[in-house]
Amino acid sequence: MIVYSMAETTVMASTINFDLGALKDGFWGLTIEGLTYGSIYALVAVGYTLVYGVLRLINFAHSEVFMLGMFGQYIGLLLLGFTPSGNTYSEGTFMTIIYLLLAGLCGMAVSGSAAVGLEFVAYRPLRKRNAKPLAFLITAIGMSFVLQEFVHYVLPKLPIDPPLGGSSAQPTIRLVQPVKEFSIFGAPVYNLTLIIILSALILALGTDYMINRTRLGRGIQSVAQDPDAALLMGVSRERIIMITFLIGGVLAGAAALLYTLRVPTNIVYYGGFILGIKAFCAAVLGGIGNVRGALLGGLLLGVMENYGSVVLGNQWKDVVAFVLLILVLMFRPTGILGEKLGKARV
Repeated sequence: MIVYSMAETTVMASTINFDLGALKDGFWGLTIEGLTYGSIYALVAVGYTLVYGVLRLINFAHSEVFMLGMFGQYIGLLLLGFTPSGNTYSEGTFMTIIYLLLAGLCGMAVSGSAAVGLEFVAYRPLRKRNAKPLAFLITAIGMSFVLQEFVHYVLPKLPIDPPLGGSSAQPTIRLVQPVKEFSIFGAPVYNLTLIIILSALILALGTDYMINRTRLGRGIQSVAQDPDAALLMGVSRERIIMITFLIGGVLAGAAALLYTLRVPTNIVYYGGFILGIKAFCAAVLGGIGNVRGALLGGLLLGVMENYGSVVLGNQWKDVVAFVLLILVLMFRPTGILGEKLGKARV
């Protein structure tokens, strides 16, 4: 017979907290909060899925592109005259929207430039040498660490006031104060929730429309299907690849602004790592190479991990995402919606 001490029993009890009652009581609130985070995962996941669809490359440095987007929008706010205070600024609705748009444009410019630069410096030389897929994968992981350490060690040494980067998170700049707008079955819906979900849906669905309904989208689809045939038809493969990285980077920058609205204390050099891994899981969950799958996977992942954090305990929140991915792939290896292999992989 095994005898546990009281201390050991307390530790085990605090490790797993299987509480279905808490899920039932807070179902709608957890769902709304999950959709909020899921929308951010979805935007980042679209970047993963676009690059994979065109190059069959898992760009693991995309999480650092997202992280640079967070710093980009932060620098944009500093340039607009805001100072870190921890308090919420009151600029009026119209001016707040203008400042958010300007900050978002700065974040998208930084992350978009970082994504294009990453493709030019790291991946294009490998393509010209017909490197094996493993070389691309190792390069992506290496560039992820390079970008992290640049922000960690190099950025603080630049003559910028106030200093940026380093080991500590940036002091917060808050533009939007959470205000309850309405309730759904007793669960409050805040203005930040509406901003994040609606913005993410518009951007993700707009990208899907561009892929399926525009000339540029047809070019992306043709390169995804058959690069050699696309070249014979006059489609520039290198141009399409560059634009694909740019679109993914811009979406990551937009996601960075939405994320910092929700979690303004996480602008730090490692701030994109876990979120990037979850976004990759969302892309695979929905069907890697499928834009709509990335959107569905992100929303589903955000909701399910929120449920899991209440049922099992908050310390299991990150584990739920990966367990869900494994369970889905066991029964549907191509993801929920599958790869779009008929017309294109994107």
